[in-house]
Amino acid sequence: MLYTAFILGLLGSFHCIGMCGPIAFVLPLDRSSKTKMVFQTFLYHFGRLLTYAIIGLVFGMIGKGLYLAGFQQRLSILMGVIMILTIIVPVNYFNRFQITKPLYKIIGKVKQQLGLYLNKKSNKSIFLIGFFNGFLPCGLVYMALIGSIATSNATNGAIYMFLFGLGTVPMMSAAVLAGNFLKVSIRNKIQKAIPVFVVIIGLLFILRGLGLGIPYISPSDAKLQISNNAAACE
Repeated sequence: MLYTAFILGLLGSFHCIGMCGPIAFVLPLDRSSKTKMVFQTFLYHFGRLLTYAIIGLVFGMIGKGLYLAGFQQRLSILMGVIMILTIIVPVNYFNRFQITKPLYKIIGKVKQQLGLYLNKKSNKSIFLIGFFNGFLPCGLVYMALIGSIATSNATNGAIYMFLFGLGTVPMMSAAVLAGNFLKVSIRNKIQKAIPVFVVIIGLLFILRGLGLGIPYISPSDAKLQISNNAAACE
């Protein structure tokens, strides 16, 4: 199911332009040379992907703990259901519980660091902008993290988030190098389609957990158990 991470990142990158685009548009790149611009854009993405991989590693470990506790492949069903619910249930409902309130102070510090490095022109600052950018709250990232938990493995969790980030690279690179090149109307249409793809990915996770014997999509319980046991031994 790792391929779903790249698809989510690729399709959701239009959403990323809306959320992280403002940062991408004002990156302090050295525009005196195309080579330097491309290299610094790479550094920005490398910083983001490194952060995603680290977070994925942590959430993959959480998934492994749940797997060892006896959830096994049913964890995949649970994560798929949660992914779909986050799309169906209104955001205002979740806001009542103030789930992210404890993170506000951390997010504030991250934004402070971003502000400092956005005023500096160096390869190090470009990398750190990408690194801290990866910690900013984003609904799409949360969806990917749910997927990383479902991998039930720390390594796969890191790979899942890395592939998610990799999927966002083409569009985000275009945003960095070409600026705000998409019309607002087009971005709005694409963003409306993103929830549909998230639901599809959620359904794929549910199918995977059901073990219906469909190759690559819903392998049998026995094959999935062997795969999970092998991953747990790594």
